[in-house]
Amino acid sequence: MSEEVMNELKRDYLYSLILKNQRADGRDFEESRDIVIKTNIIEKAEGSASVKLGDTYLVAGIKIQPGTPFPDTPDKGVIITNLELIPMASPNFESGPPGENAVELARVVDRGIRESHSIDLKELCIVPGESVWLIFIDIHVIDDGGNLMDAACLAAIAALLGVTVPAKKYGIGEDFKLPVRDIPIAVTAVEIDGSIVVDPSIDEGRIAGAKLTVTSNIDGSISAMQKSGVGFFTPEQINYVADVAIKRSEELREKFLEL
Repeated sequence: MSEEVMNELKRDYLYSLILKNQRADGRDFEESRDIVIKTNIIEKAEGSASVKLGDTYLVAGIKIQPGTPFPDTPDKGVIITNLELIPMASPNFESGPPGENAVELARVVDRGIRESHSIDLKELCIVPGESVWLIFIDIHVIDDGGNLMDAACLAAIAALLGVTVPAKKYGIGEDFKLPVRDIPIAVTAVEIDGSIVVDPSIDEGRIAGAKLTVTSNIDGSISAMQKSGVGFFTPEQINYVADVAIKRSEELREKFLEL
């Protein structure tokens, strides 16, 4: 049987389950997969974390060094986020420069951290207009089991929470903890045949008409949203996803208390 026929059969099977308010792995529509977060896994990084979300697995590492500020923010530190989809993570990933998917993932992670003001960038100024601390967030996807967006955001913030700025190493005073003021959490849902499904598996993501990621903060405010896919969400569905995301983010923050 050809791969194309197999994919069509799987797609029809998943659609039939959705119509019966079921999912292939037995989860409810609002239920996420099990999450395991580990920190300080890379000795030479200033901060690091791994996240396993169902079959999805990725690693984030943080590097910090002094550098030049952006001209429009001369008294603020700089965040630079990169994400790599390595070929062994999925047959759909190829070697070479970051593709559209990797760029989108990195931007969503970066925006969630930046727009939530989770890091006090003014405290990372060394000499205004001349020198600030640069934060490099590097995320590597090891296994794509679906919903890379949420896993990447979790890995980044978990790694940042453990960062110590290496000021002594560069002769710029004493080391200090990275000033993390908030814990932004991203929650993704997809629309499949009119139903909203949270934390899509890789197969659910493939048949989804549209995807919406909502990043919320400790106080329940929303700092970022990202919609992708050719389909659409109704205003009611968007409000529903936002409410679910805020509730789910509160539960996920408890994971950080266990680290």
